[in-house]
Amino acid sequence: MGLQENGNGDMGMSGIPLGAKNKYKRMNSELPDDNDDVLLQQQQEERRSSTRNYVLACAIFASLNNVLLGYDVGVMSGAVIFIKEDLKISEVQVEFLVGILSIISLFGSLGGGRTSDIIGRKWTMALAAVIFQMGGLTMTLAPSYAVLMIGRFLAGIGIGFGVMISPIYIAEISPNLNRGSLTTFPEIFINVGIMLGYVSNYAFSGLSVHASWRVMLAVGILPSVFIGFALFIIPESPRWLVMQNRVEEARSVLLKTNEDEKEVEERLAEIQQAAGYANSEKYEEKPVWRELLFPPPPLRRMLITGLGIQCFQQISGIDATVYYSPEIFQAAGIEDNSKLLAATVAVGITKTIFILVAIILIDKLGRKPLLMISTIGMTVCLFCMGATLVLFGKGSFVIALAILFVCGNVAFFSVGLGPVCWVLTSEIFPLRVRAQASALGAVVNRVCSGLVAMSFLSVSEAISVAGTFFLFSGISALAIAFVVTVVPETKGKSLEQIEMMFQNEYESQGKEMELGDVEQLVQNKTVLTN
Repeated sequence: MGLQENGNGDMGMSGIPLGAKNKYKRMNSELPDDNDDVLLQQQQEERRSSTRNYVLACAIFASLNNVLLGYDVGVMSGAVIFIKEDLKISEVQVEFLVGILSIISLFGSLGGGRTSDIIGRKWTMALAAVIFQMGGLTMTLAPSYAVLMIGRFLAGIGIGFGVMISPIYIAEISPNLNRGSLTTFPEIFINVGIMLGYVSNYAFSGLSVHASWRVMLAVGILPSVFIGFALFIIPESPRWLVMQNRVEEARSVLLKTNEDEKEVEERLAEIQQAAGYANSEKYEEKPVWRELLFPPPPLRRMLITGLGIQCFQQISGIDATVYYSPEIFQAAGIEDNSKLLAATVAVGITKTIFILVAIILIDKLGRKPLLMISTIGMTVCLFCMGATLVLFGKGSFVIALAILFVCGNVAFFSVGLGPVCWVLTSEIFPLRVRAQASALGAVVNRVCSGLVAMSFLSVSEAISVAGTFFLFSGISALAIAFVVTVVPETKGKSLEQIEMMFQNEYESQGKEMELGDVEQLVQNKTVLTN
């Protein structure tokens, strides 16, 4: 019976059911599978962490050129005090010196779009750094106003290249889910540069009049040196590589910047489709510049959105507030140069800290809500600043309110209009025209910045500093209406999906118009029949 039971598999000699023993064996045999799952999860987590760190490093290094622009904006606000005394220049020459960099940088931005299409995004950033170094060195050693202006010219060209290419590069290498926060990095580094410029002003203000402004400007050369090291780390843009038919290189870059291999293939297919559409025969006869001058309806809507938000970013007065913060605080009652520069440091710190809010919220809350919060807050702060100068004159109370409202204005700017402007411009345009359309946006930005910077002192003399702030407040109110009616939400979408969103919107509008025409014809026919 025992043998029979063993033969039937019911009971073993040890009294333990064979089925149970087999069960334990199966459990033991599954343990290696569980270990494999744990190991796989660890490998996936390691790859996810490695990918994030790599993309983060690329975004940081690509943004270094923007430190140059920020530093120039910040340092010139204090350096002009000493330049004016050392070189014996007039108020008009000061305005021209400060504002000319923004005007000149438009030529760099215009050239940067085409250059980045020819030599690539990566090497355009390198070229920007080299040109700026030449300009910075020329300004540092300038014996006269004329030579100083030559240095400003070179620095402006370099900054123009750098400002337009950084957001494009970051947008083209970033994963969809955190593209917004990564594309804010150029604006972060502009703010870091502004703060460093203010600190430099304060730190070197104790030197002689002849040496102080030269040392201030010389320090600005240092960030461009680090860009040389960055070239050995960052890859080329995968979208540019696809446009050059270097598909395997593009796949290699996407594998480094995306966590999921399946997503890599999907994105590569989307990019190839977009690049194929951009290179199709219907576009071969039409140069990019002509397409931008005479855009089809979807591209026209993109241009209105991109160029419009770039314009409002500057004409609402942010660069005037930053460049001329010492003059603004003088109008409120601060007279000592050291205290003036200390107050501007507070502005720089505020502007830098609040950009972190945009990094956290831009991919969670979205682009449009941040723009709404930003423009509304700026409008209130600018109006209150004007009202403070009109109602209270000068004094310690007015100084406190002036610092509060200026810091409030730059804080709201950093939360939305500052970073989101560059994010939108880098992600809404089709691949074929992205670099040159973004360059056009940077040109509009720099022209508006230059016009505001070169006219602030003259306008303030004509209508008072308070009147100028009321003017900026009115323009900021118009920006609210523009955001509500024109700017779309692009959160979470791939660059190719955003392009299709504009295309589908135009096609749906066309269908609505056709349906309306049909309804009108039916109504007319009914009237005629009756």
